[in-house]
Amino acid sequence: MAIQKDWKISRRHSKCTHSGEKFADGQSFYTCIFDDPENEGFLRKDFSEAAWEDLSDTLEPFSFWKTTCKYPKEDTSPEVLGNESAETMLRRMIEEDEACTENARYILTLMLERKKALIPVGVKETESSRLLLYEHRASGDVLVVRDPQLKLDEVEAVQQEVSLLLDQNNTQQENNPSDPEAGEQDAAAADSETTGDQASDGDLAESDTEEIEVEVEAENEEITSS
Repeated sequence: MAIQKDWKISRRHSKCTHSGEKFADGQSFYTCIFDDPENEGFLRKDFSEAAWEDLSDTLEPFSFWKTTCKYPKEDTSPEVLGNESAETMLRRMIEEDEACTENARYILTLMLERKKALIPVGVKETESSRLLLYEHRASGDVLVVRDPQLKLDEVEAVQQEVSLLLDQNNTQQENNPSDPEAGEQDAAAADSETTGDQASDGDLAESDTEEIEVEVEAENEEITSS
């Protein structure tokens, strides 16, 4: 199932939607996600704390949270630029939005959540699916990923698929280091890398596998009980 048209990754605004005030690096503000009936998708609006205080009683977002503006710092590390990271792969898959990658997108999202690169900020229930909203800790981008409601016996196979895809892409880029398209994609990902632990680019650690399985089981229990 394709995610709502034209709303797969939403960039952070550099200024308040209401006042036009430019956000300073380190400034707190509120991000709101609204339904957009005209485009059958979502609409993102960012408000300064002052604007939020004035307007919050009149706004009806289906999800909102307080966050901090962090302008990305340039990072030209060859280790980052030379490989397709879990984050780069996830962003590419979300943009391509092919049904065959939905399970892999979900596992990549859980990997990046485990590494604290993505922060869960909301859930959108639709008639046919459950959409998970994540904010990128460094860039402020909001990513939407469908929950495929994997069974525990399906998780390991998808994790192995993700590891294989990462290994294959890294091998291809090592063999074709001058590929300009790959370089542009990796450079974009480098700009939004976090300063903490990074998601590994290859085999998943055993601890990651076990904790992802626990998260999948917990989410399935939550769906069953709701």
